[in-house]
Amino acid sequence: MGKSRSGRRQAAAEAVVEPVDGGLAELMPDRDRARAWTLLVDGAPQSHVDLDDPAYLLFEYQRRLGHVIDLVAPPGRPVQAVHLGGGALTLARYLAATRPRSTQQVVERDAALVQLVRRELPLDPGARIRVRSVDAREGLTKVPDGWADLVIADVFSGARTPAHLTSTEFLDEVRRALKPGGCYAANLADGPPLAHLRGQIATAAARFQELALIADPTVLRGKRFGNAVLVASDRPLPVAELTRRAASDPHPGRVEHGRQLTDFTGGAVPVTDAAAVASPAPPPSVFR
Repeated sequence: MGKSRSGRRQAAAEAVVEPVDGGLAELMPDRDRARAWTLLVDGAPQSHVDLDDPAYLLFEYQRRLGHVIDLVAPPGRPVQAVHLGGGALTLARYLAATRPRSTQQVVERDAALVQLVRRELPLDPGARIRVRSVDAREGLTKVPDGWADLVIADVFSGARTPAHLTSTEFLDEVRRALKPGGCYAANLADGPPLAHLRGQIATAAARFQELALIADPTVLRGKRFGNAVLVASDRPLPVAELTRRAASDPHPGRVEHGRQLTDFTGGAVPVTDAAAVASPAPPPSVFR
C-alpha cells in the first residue's frame, strides 16, 4: 500500500539538519521506504540506510563493496572487519546483518557526525560494532597485527580522499592489520583523465599480488566523474563472481583485472607519502 500524501508531508518534515565537524549534515527521509534515510554533508550524498532492512544498499559503490563483503569468506561466516570512514555506518550495518557475530571496528574522524548518526539512526544493540572518532590512518595503527579479514576504506573530506590515505606507506599499515590472505577494498572517486585512479591502482599493485577494479564503464572510459571500487589481496580474488554480480546490478558495473588492469594504469607509478595529494574534487554537476 502506498503512502498517503499526509504521510509523505510528515516524512518530509522529519528531515534532520545540523552542523557536524565536516560541514552541514542532512538526514533526509526516503519517500519510498518507511524507515530509510540519506545522509548528505555539505550537499554531497554520503550514505543511505534502511533501518528496517540494513541489507538494502542503494548507492552503487556501496552495492559493489557489499559484493566484496559477500565474497570475502564463505556465506554467513563471521568476519573481523575494519571500516575507515563511517558515514551513516551503512556497510557496518550490512555486514552485521549478513554475517551475524562479526566483529567490526569503524574509524570515523567526525565525532559530531557519529553522535548524530547514533542518535537518529541507532545501531542494533546486538551488533559488535565499535566506533572510534579519530583520523583514519591513526585509527588503523590501533588495530592489532593480523586482526582483520577485511579492511574497507571509504574516507572523504570535502568530497576528496585525504592525501595521507593514498600512499604505499598507508597500504603498509593496511597490510599489517590484515590477516594473511585478507582483503582490502577502497572506494575511489575520479574523473577524466583518471590520473588519480591509475595512480591508486599502481600503488596497490606495489603492495598486493592480486587486484580487481569495479566501476561503471563510462567512468573507466574517462567519460565522466564517478566512483570505482578497488579490491586487493595476496590470494586469488573471486573475479568471476564479482563480475557476475557487478553486471547484474541496477546500474551494471565492469570488472577489470590482470593484464587489462595493468594496461589501464598507463605507466602510472606508486604514490608515496612525500608525493601524495588528495583525490580530485568532483565537478559541481555531480550532485545536481
